[in-house]
This record gives sequence, structure tokens and C-alpha cells, in this order.
Amino acid sequence: MAIAGRKTRSFSLDSDLLAELDRTKGAGSASERVNQLLKLALETERKADLSREAQEFFNHAPDDRQERRVFQKANLKMLTRE
Repeated sequence: MAIAGRKTRSFSLDSDLLAELDRTKGAGSASERVNQLLKLALETERKADLSREAQEFFNHAPDDRQERRVFQKANLKMLTRE
């Protein structure tokens, strides 16, 4: 029985990835483990993109300490909400 909100797709995976999935899946299914890993990878990628965006901003921002401090405070406020 399919869980609501899930769709069945077919993907090709390298055999070494399949072996690692089988080794690390524990009591859950391989499908659950793939979902868990993909969510983690996508979140990691999103955070890396935000970090790159902030770095680019600070590299091109004027050397105005007050403006930087306002941006840093807003960024910290956003991160504490997550």
C-alpha cells in the first residue's frame, strides 16, 4: 500500500550505492532510506547555496560596516528560525 503523497519512480543507481543502501538501511526499506538521504542532500545543497549567496553578497557589498551588520543580523535571525 502506497503512502499518501508518494509516487513511484524508477531510477538507476550504481551498484556500490545499492550495496551501501542495503548496508545502512536498518529495519526500514531501501525506499525509505533513499528518501531520507535525498532529503538530507537537498537540505545540504540548499544551505550551501545560501552560504555561497551570502559570500557573494559580502564580496560585492560596499565596505559599509553598518550595512553589513544589518545584513548579518537578518541572516542570523533567519538561521535561528530554522
